[in-house]
Amino acid sequence: MENKKRVLIIEDEPGIADSLEYVLRTEGFDTVWVQTGNEGLSIIRDKQCDFVVLDIGLPDINGFEVLKQIRSGSQLPVLCLTARAEEIDRILGLELGADDYVSKPFSPREVSARIKAILRRSNAPEKNSSCPFQIDTNKRQILYFGQKLQLSRYEFDILSLLANRPGWIFNRQKIMDLVWLEPDDSFDRTVDAHIKMLRAKLKEVRPDIDPIETHRGIGYSLKEGL
Repeated sequence: MENKKRVLIIEDEPGIADSLEYVLRTEGFDTVWVQTGNEGLSIIRDKQCDFVVLDIGLPDINGFEVLKQIRSGSQLPVLCLTARAEEIDRILGLELGADDYVSKPFSPREVSARIKAILRRSNAPEKNSSCPFQIDTNKRQILYFGQKLQLSRYEFDILSLLANRPGWIFNRQKIMDLVWLEPDDSFDRTVDAHIKMLRAKLKEVRPDIDPIETHRGIGYSLKEGL
C-alpha cells in the first residue's frame, strides 16, 4: 500500500528487532531494520523512512549522538529504546528531541501503540483560521502573531491541542492522556506548571492578551475569537 508508513528500526539485538518488525508489519507498517547508527543515519539522510525507533546502546555510535544528528536537520518522529531505566537517561533523550522513550523489556505492541499515538499528533490539523497561531507539526514550531515561540516538547503539544480546538475545554486528565504517553499521579501539578510556562511565553509576545482561559475546577481552553 502506497500510504504505508515506513518505520526504521535502529537496534543491534536481532531478537528485539525481529519482534518489533513482526508486530509493526501485522499492524500495517512497512519496516526496515539496521544494526548500527551509521546505517540508520544513511537511510534517514536519503529520506527513506517516516518514523525512527532508536536503541540508545548501539555498537558504533551512542544513540544520543544519533538523535542529535537526526535533530540537526530533521523533525522526523523518534522513539528511543534503552536497557537502562534511569530517569536521567529518559530526560536526556527527551531534551535532545525524542518524541517518546521506552525502557527494556517492553511489549512490541506497546511500542506500536506509542508510534501510532505520535503519528496521530503529527498528522493533526496544523492551522485554525480563527486564532493567531500558525502550527507546523513537521518542524514542531508554532508562530504566535508571526513570532516563533521557543517551546518544550510538552508545551508544543499542549498549545497545539488547545489551538486546534478554540473554545473546547480540556480537563487536566484529558490533557495528560493526549499529550503524555505515560500519565502519572501528579498530573494536576504537571499540567498547571506547563500552562504557567506557556502563558509567560505568550505574554512576552503580546502582553495585552491571555489566550489561555482557566475554567476553575474543570480545566483549560483557548479563547475563541482572538
